[in-house]
Amino acid sequence: MRKKIVAGNWKMNKTPAEAVELVNMLKDGCEAAKCDVVFCVPFIDLVPVCEALKGYKNIAVGAQNMHFEDNGAYTGEISAPMLKEIGVKYVILGHSERREYFGETDKLINKKMKHALRRGLIPIVCVGESLEMKEEGITHDHISIQIKRAFKGIDIDDAKKVIIAYEPIWAIGTGRTASAYQAEEVCAGIRAIISDIYDDETAEEIRIQYGGSMNAENCTELMAMPDIDGGLIGGASLKADFNLITGSVKE
Repeated sequence: MRKKIVAGNWKMNKTPAEAVELVNMLKDGCEAAKCDVVFCVPFIDLVPVCEALKGYKNIAVGAQNMHFEDNGAYTGEISAPMLKEIGVKYVILGHSERREYFGETDKLINKKMKHALRRGLIPIVCVGESLEMKEEGITHDHISIQIKRAFKGIDIDDAKKVIIAYEPIWAIGTGRTASAYQAEEVCAGIRAIISDIYDDETAEEIRIQYGGSMNAENCTELMAMPDIDGGLIGGASLKADFNLITGSVKE
């Protein structure tokens, strides 16, 4: 059985003081959850959040991005060793906002995934389609290309560590959400793609999150689907509702 994983993506929100206040409000509820919990916070918040979570076993900290080199002349970037040293365990890669606003390509995301895995970080790799793609009926084709490029050259053992987050771009921050059955159909399709790349066993081990405006009202139905193994939560991770989402997971 795959253990569910719920990750909060805070995006560009919360000063360090505000981050600690929010974590202190959420951490006891998250520690008691029946799923793995990850706080993916802005770079400046990573150190204070890691400190605030010392001693908590069920909660990990994730970064929202990283560079594909350990060091060098990359002004403004953060490396995997920097993240590891302060206690970061996960890193979001290929979020639609990084692809759209910063021009990140599938090839770049593949380089970052390989480097994260080499340095002992767990990638949460994001895939998803635009509204135009959805309406044209090419969701599966587009996501298949994203996944095949992201996992290119990654061996089975490493592939099993990766978390895949399906984030329909048309549902991020819009209040629009795929129905549970629509989300399940795409997540099952993602698992089939992984099976084609590797094998059925690997596909069954990889956890797939839904990341399109999951909230306290729809989380139970979404996470009851057989191929949805948790959520990558945006706005709802910045308030008490996050505990309702993590608490909705049953053993």
